[in-house]
Parts: sequence; C-alpha cells; structure tokens
Amino acid sequence: MMKFFLKKCIFFLFTAVPIFAQSETRELGLVTSDPFWRQALGGAVISLPSVQAQSAVVALDGGNIRAYSTAGTPMWNYSARGRISPFVTRSREGTSYFSRTNGILISLNRAGRELWRRDLGSPLAAHVIVGWDGRLFVPVEKKILCYTASGNLLWTKTFESPYSVAPKADRNGGLMLALENKEVHRIDPFGNTHIWMLYDAPAILLSIENQRVVVLYADGAMEILGAAQDWFMGAQSEVHSAVLPRLPSNPIAAASRGNNFAVTMNDGRIAFVSLDEGKIVWTGNSHIREFTSTGGRPELEAEMFFDERGIYILSKNGASCFSPNGTRLWFTFLQNAAAIPAFGNDGVLYSGGRDWILYSYKIEDRVLPEKNALYGPVPEGNYGMGRPRVNNTLNIPLNENERRARIEQIARGISAGRVGADEPAWKSFLLTVSTGQDHIQLRLGAINLLGKIGSQETIPWLVNIFNNESEPMIRAAAVNAIGEIGVDPQGYAIQTFLYAIIYGHARDGQVLAAIASATGALCRFSGPPLSETGIRILNLIAAGNQPPLARRQATRELSSLR
Repeated sequence: MMKFFLKKCIFFLFTAVPIFAQSETRELGLVTSDPFWRQALGGAVISLPSVQAQSAVVALDGGNIRAYSTAGTPMWNYSARGRISPFVTRSREGTSYFSRTNGILISLNRAGRELWRRDLGSPLAAHVIVGWDGRLFVPVEKKILCYTASGNLLWTKTFESPYSVAPKADRNGGLMLALENKEVHRIDPFGNTHIWMLYDAPAILLSIENQRVVVLYADGAMEILGAAQDWFMGAQSEVHSAVLPRLPSNPIAAASRGNNFAVTMNDGRIAFVSLDEGKIVWTGNSHIREFTSTGGRPELEAEMFFDERGIYILSKNGASCFSPNGTRLWFTFLQNAAAIPAFGNDGVLYSGGRDWILYSYKIEDRVLPEKNALYGPVPEGNYGMGRPRVNNTLNIPLNENERRARIEQIARGISAGRVGADEPAWKSFLLTVSTGQDHIQLRLGAINLLGKIGSQETIPWLVNIFNNESEPMIRAAAVNAIGEIGVDPQGYAIQTFLYAIIYGHARDGQVLAAIASATGALCRFSGPPLSETGIRILNLIAAGNQPPLARRQATRELSSLR
C-alpha cells in the first residue's frame, strides 16, 4: 500500500503543473493545476513562444509559424516553404520576424500575412531586436544588419569573430554583444560602436544604469564596463573599478532592473546582486534546483526577466518567480517541454511540448502594468528623430544648389543601405528642408527621403505638414511618406486621415489617393484594431462622390485587405 502511495505521489508531482495565489509573507511551494488551454500544433516547437498583441506565436520544425489568441483560439498558420531558424521576434504591433535556414528574412503582420522578405545571405544567429522607433537589428553570423520596419536597409556592421554572447537590447535603444575574440561591443541605433577587450570571454552581459555594462564570466567573476562619459568614444575604455563579489557558481542566465540584477546559476540557485551595496544580497533555490533534487537532470539553459512583478526564471523543466526581497512566490515543473516556455504580461505560461501540443497555464492573476498605445507597450525612450537637432541645423547649406546636392547625396546613401552614423544629421537636414521655403521639388524630395529612412518618430512631423500645408502635392507627399514608414502604433496618422475626410479637410483627388494608399499600407502592416478605422477611411474614399482617382485607389486597397 505504501509503495503504491509513493508511486502515485511521484507520478502526480511530475505530470502536473502548479497554480496558486501570490503571497509576499511566506514562501510558496509546488501546487498543481490543469492547463488553461491546449492546442495541437502539427509539429515540434523549435523556439520559445513569442507573446505579444494578445496572442502567442510558435515556430515549428516543419517550417510553419502558428499563432493563437491568449484564449487559445487558432488565429493563423503560415508556411515558410522551407526550414526556419529557431528565432522568432514580435514587435509591439504583433509583427513577426524570422528567417529560413537559407537566410531569407520574412516579416509577417499580426494576421499572418507576409509583408516583405529580404535575403540576409545567411540565417539568423539570434533573435531580431526591435528598436524604439520600429527599426530592426538583425544578427547573422559575424554581422549585424539594421533595417527599417518596412524593410529598407540602413547600415551593416561586420565583425572579425563569431558571437560568444548573442546581441541583446540595451537600455539606450541599441544593443550589446560579445565575440569569441573576447571583445565586447556596444552599438548605438546608428551603428556607432564602443569596444572593450576583456581578459576572458564573457558568459553574460547586462545593461545597467548610466550606460554601463556588467560582465559575468563563466567562473563566477563579475566586472563593470563603461560610464556615461565614454559612450560612443572610439578608443577602448578602462574597466570600471567597482568591486563586485564572485558568484558561488557558474551563471547561466541573468536579468537586471535599475542597479540590481539577478543571476541563475548552473546548480539551480538564484543570486540577487546590488551594485549600490556591492554585494550578493540573497540567494534562493529556483525550480531548476528543486527539479534536480528530485532526480531530474540538471538544466544548463535558462531565460530570465525582471519587471515590476518580480524576477522570473524559465527553463525547459519549469519556471520560478521571486520577489526582489528574496521570497520565492512560486515554482512549477514542466514535463516534455520541447523549448524554454514563455511567460506573458497577463500571467500565463506558454509551453510547447514534445507531443506537438501548445499548453497554456494560468500561473498568476497579476498583470504587468503598462503604458499602452494602440498597440503594445510604449517604447522606453526615443532617438530624437522627430524634429531637427539644433546643432545640425547650423550646418544646413546656404544656397539651393548646395541643398539639392545634399539631397542627392542622401538619396544615394539610402539606396545603397549606407545611412548609419549620418542618420541624425541627414534626418535633421531633411526635416528642415521639408518645411522650409525651398523650391517645391526640393521639399518633395526631402519628404520622400524621410519616408525611406523610416523612423516612426517622424510621423507627427509629417502629420503636421499634412495638416498645415495648402499645396496638395506637399500634403500628398507627407501622406505617402507615412505609408512608406509603414507603422503607426499610436494610431496618430490614421485618426488624422479619418478626421480630414469626415470634416472635408481633404478634397483634392491627389491627396485622397495618397491617403488611400497610405491607409492600405498601414493596415496591411498592423492589422486590427487599426485596420478597422482604416477600412472605414477607405470606404469613405471609395464612395461615389469622391474624385475618380481616389475612388480607384481606395477600391484597390480594400481588395488587398480581404
């Protein structure tokens, strides 16, 4: 009887997944629950699910990307017609970016429709990173490429050695990475790079306050790189002299918040480090240690994140959550997970099983507080691309011929994908010319190039041109540039278009046709709910009382959205 009872307990422990109430006053253990929902996938999951825009997408070994709502409803299934790399990234609008193993980068909107594809030359080496203004940092072997959200190449950076730490977003809207030659690179949104040469290859990099980087080594040693004053200097900088403790075991994952960070070690413990105090404040046992202590094999791969709710550790064998003061809020085991699970802002854990089923578990009732726009959380900052920079306006060429030559130079750079470090100065020049007193062709050229550089931060500037200019060609150019940028996550442009049509501020056929074209582009990129307003706009323009040119364009755009 006792033997039967023990077997039953062991079976119960390893096949169930926990759910329980949150408490800051006592440490909680393993409690069980059935899945919130489950869905058959038709293939094995090859990467952790990506959760955004009230939905989750998973990449499958057969070359498919599948999407499900957070309630478990199948939304769409896209076939890449070839094998894909195990890296899927979603933007705040719910756009998915991934590559085939032959190096073709593919962009899908939140409805699963392909937007564009680009040949990278080799497959993704890590996840695409989405910048604050929608730009994409795309890592392939020994190279980073930067694209606009609509797929225009801005710059390329090549390295001498492969990655030892894959590129990650930093707190300044750029990225950081380490190479096998022991170099650490911090790269800003325009490709400017700061390099440190270290004594050993780092295991983990963390972005912390004051534009500094914490380096964690495989032997548990730690050090800090950089300070605010050395950002973007060309020469190497000295390692910061702060004294940091040594971790008691080798790190496998880490996450930072403010001047604190947490580290998961290969023995399953978690350590919380305060840089202000220069010490390890507390340690605790994650689910990894609990799983190993019950006879499970050690898990040497994990993901972590640290937000307002707490510190989360995710691995194939389960998940854990700690409060910043060291209380373990919960932990759970997963059985037969094919990849590391994902934990959504709504407290739901998504896990793709080796049985080709996607499981969803409601773990927490807490929801991450966010400042939301029409789509997703508002970016942490901006790149200052929305208006001319004062120091750059002093360098505007004085005569029209010089300004024309500058526009031609910028056009060549954009066409060649060599914008890079010139972007702030070029964009400042284009913004100034777009609203200046130059010949109309110069202004049209400047507005067109603003669309091709493609930062969503310039949308308010272009909307202002549309609202305040009387010349139809200029108004239409501003609208077309918004369509070229392709993203309108605040819904600012689309609402302006609707207002202009309803209240008669846009009657010219050329302007209405441009609004129809741009509205179609924005709707194709973002899908609902923005497309609900967009379809209303297109139906108003397609009405019989509108100019024929505009009606034809609106009808074409409506057909493209079906």
